[in-house]
Amino acid sequence: MCRCSAFVFRAVSRMAMLAMTLLAGVPAGVQGQDRPPTKWQAMAREILAELIAINTTEANGSTTQAAEVLRGRLLAAGFPAGDVVVVGDAPRKGNLVARMRGRETGRAPILLLAHLDVVEAHPEDWTLPPFELIERDGIFYGRGTADDKDEAAIHVTNLIRMKEEGFVPDRDIIVALTADEEGGPDNGVRWLLANRRELIDAEFAFNEGGGGLLDEAGRPVANTVQASEKKVQNFTLEATNPGGHSSRPRPDNAIYDLAGALVRIGQHAWPVRLNEVTRAFLERQATLVDAETARAMRALLVNPADAAATQHLARTSHYNAILRTTCVATLIEGGHARNALPQRAQATVNCRILPDESPDDVQRALVAAAGEKVTVTPVSRATDSPPSPLREDVLGIIEGLTNEMWPGVPVVPIMSTGATDGLFLRNAGIPVYGVSGLFYGETFSHGMNERIPVQAFHDGLEFLYRLVVRVAGGRSTAP
Repeated sequence: MCRCSAFVFRAVSRMAMLAMTLLAGVPAGVQGQDRPPTKWQAMAREILAELIAINTTEANGSTTQAAEVLRGRLLAAGFPAGDVVVVGDAPRKGNLVARMRGRETGRAPILLLAHLDVVEAHPEDWTLPPFELIERDGIFYGRGTADDKDEAAIHVTNLIRMKEEGFVPDRDIIVALTADEEGGPDNGVRWLLANRRELIDAEFAFNEGGGGLLDEAGRPVANTVQASEKKVQNFTLEATNPGGHSSRPRPDNAIYDLAGALVRIGQHAWPVRLNEVTRAFLERQATLVDAETARAMRALLVNPADAAATQHLARTSHYNAILRTTCVATLIEGGHARNALPQRAQATVNCRILPDESPDDVQRALVAAAGEKVTVTPVSRATDSPPSPLREDVLGIIEGLTNEMWPGVPVVPIMSTGATDGLFLRNAGIPVYGVSGLFYGETFSHGMNERIPVQAFHDGLEFLYRLVVRVAGGRSTAP
């Protein structure tokens, strides 16, 4: 659901890279700046085309159909039937889980996660067919090309590649391609954790949420790793009134009361709160921005209450959302007739809450800002999402590989302001790192003519192959 933001960094300097991890246990032909063999690029494209052609929307699509197609490919590649399963508790919401068995070393598996479902795509709203992979001028178009069927195709292709190359990892490699990440009642990760955790239990997972960022000229600037995400909480605000005839206005009015509350909430200054991930983001991002913005970032690292630094960074919505909890009105309705005073006015306020902030504290702040004439009621309950630890062994490999494929490009940890399935894994004690090696600008994910550059897809294919091989360890048994 949440691909790395298309927010563009203006680079004025490059940060020094951390020490590179030694390239141990990598099959022959992987090292260096070469890109993946054409064979695997062609296979990945075929798989992506198959997935795009299958409607996997929540309303009337089927992730089961997509999962079965991918299962067939893995079985044809020689994976045992018991290691490639399609499971779930709804006929249209199947989840594919595939396992490459490693040597018995005692090391816990790693999990590669992507989702098969996509948001709705009405053909009349597109200028291209949404459920057909179209390549035009170096761009792949189609619903799911960026969110998230590209990574699903990449994971399956790379698993087949490792199998054909005779690669035997030092730990199991698990691929889970799931349902209802974009919404719906049958979220695959949540179901697997509750019912078949043994299929996906892992030391840590790689997921969507991060990616490569480009400057305005299209040059790689940073490779981001999502290690944290905000939690989501909606609140209903409601004002009521006895109403009456519109020809006789009264001093109190439900719509005005609600409007005043929303204005005050919009003006509420949520405090800056930093965690391990956002601190690392500011430290590294400060090397990539203009001097004034860099000074503001470094000032907040010293004193998160620095008002001048906060004011400067808050001018950019991306930075503002990273620094603090945000709450914004998203829906409003009120009144019952054109010639009657409103008896009821209601609004939805969507809050994106920092990982270590309490939804109860947020509700208390909303109540105080709204005033006594407006009620504030939570809709469901935000699920905590603790940040994943910034492990040196994981980040070190990502940094070394990034420098190998895009010399001089730094790795920047980020906190997503949106949401991913990493939320469920983190709550289950499985750290998640959103990383893809896919460098792109605006992908129009969730929008019309969703797209991704072909070269970015190919580079991500190779990046994730090398990353998984190095993290998994092991060796090739091929001659």
